[in-house]
Amino acid sequence: QVQLVESGGGLVQAGDSLTLSCVASARTIAAYAMGWFRQAPGKEREFVTAISVNGLNTPYSDSVKGRFTISRDNAKNAEYLIMNSLKPEDTAVYYCAAHETLNILQYSRTPVTSGEYEDWGQGTQVTVSS
Repeated sequence: QVQLVESGGGLVQAGDSLTLSCVASARTIAAYAMGWFRQAPGKEREFVTAISVNGLNTPYSDSVKGRFTISRDNAKNAEYLIMNSLKPEDTAVYYCAAHETLNILQYSRTPVTSGEYEDWGQGTQVTVSS
């Protein structure tokens, strides 16, 4: 099990940028696909983006495509989410998630459903004012 801690959330204005960080401990994330999800008040948790073990596959939800960028740094045991051109509808708690990928043939795979991720952080609040 990997332990995840998010940081970088805050209150910003529409059009601003934020960078979220997710630092892992207890285990290396080198064999984990990593993801970001978010949950707005009264709504279900939704997929934002993910990055495969080999870093080659990075799908994005349509709502953030072109504005958000995911990356990973295995040496720092961390993943990041750069969020540009933020909108009020991006307001949510953002969660970091990890999916252990034991099969090397799946190193390009990126789960997009929350049920496929075994480990989760506590979340960091992002609030975008209009």
